[in-house]
Amino acid sequence: MVYNAATSIKFPNLGIEFNNLGSSIDVFGFKIAYYGIVIALGMAAGYLVAQWQAKRTKQNPDLYLDFALYAIILSVIGARLFYVIFSWDEFRDDPIQILNIRQGGLAIYGGIIVAVITAWIYSKIKKMSFGLLADTACLGLVTGQIIGRWGNFFNREVFGKYTNGLFSMLLDIRDVGYDYTSPVSYITEKYADKPDMLNRILEIRENPVVINGITYIQVHPTFLYESLWNLMVLILLILYSKHKKFNGEVFILYLAGYGLGRAWIEGIRSDQLFLWGTPFAVSQVLSALLVIVAIAIIIIRRRQLRKNVR
Repeated sequence: MVYNAATSIKFPNLGIEFNNLGSSIDVFGFKIAYYGIVIALGMAAGYLVAQWQAKRTKQNPDLYLDFALYAIILSVIGARLFYVIFSWDEFRDDPIQILNIRQGGLAIYGGIIVAVITAWIYSKIKKMSFGLLADTACLGLVTGQIIGRWGNFFNREVFGKYTNGLFSMLLDIRDVGYDYTSPVSYITEKYADKPDMLNRILEIRENPVVINGITYIQVHPTFLYESLWNLMVLILLILYSKHKKFNGEVFILYLAGYGLGRAWIEGIRSDQLFLWGTPFAVSQVLSALLVIVAIAIIIIRRRQLRKNVR
């Protein structure tokens, strides 16, 4: 995607406008994408929060520096592979683009899965409680998600269906992909087996906003919703962490809390990854499963604890 240097992002019902907003900065002739900068800031902030929580719970914070070095690198690879697997058509004709993540294309669930595997292996090597490690690290993870979602803002991606509500966002149609400029016949064929997605895209296309000769689409800023939801999850997890009943409970509550919000937000997005050959969004299915499994685990573990007390 090539972004026009003079494009703007507007929130008309909030009276907020970002003018001449590019997608990168130029450092000695080399373009550095804001997306990458924001993701890096999120990772750094996540590590600091995890280290703070380690000190707060009388753990050795140095263990989390070592863990972060492994988890961050491997999670980025996992997030990219997850995205590529469920959007292979984008890379089929030019596989080298798999290595190009400057324009986006990281799926958080791939990162979470790899991070959990890394945490389990790391806990075994260091002979520490996996549950305690996960409880601490998940606070850093959700912090990274809060900040990292703003990379999508600069990339003009991860937005939802049409809305004229309070938080409606206007994006220059030149910046948001071929689904909004291609012939309707092409879009109808492309999403023939995904009627909900087709209807969302067509509704967006049918409600353009023209300002000073520039055409904008008007959509839900779902990246913003998820960032704010994750902020609420982080605050609740920090408050609850001192009252947890068993190691691993905070992590499980994170999975339930994040999954609940993501399941709702995914339901209004207009750029989803789908399970192969189905109209089902893979992240929405995973989110729903996470909520169910997490609640079940908490109920079972608490019952076990009550039995042990008797």
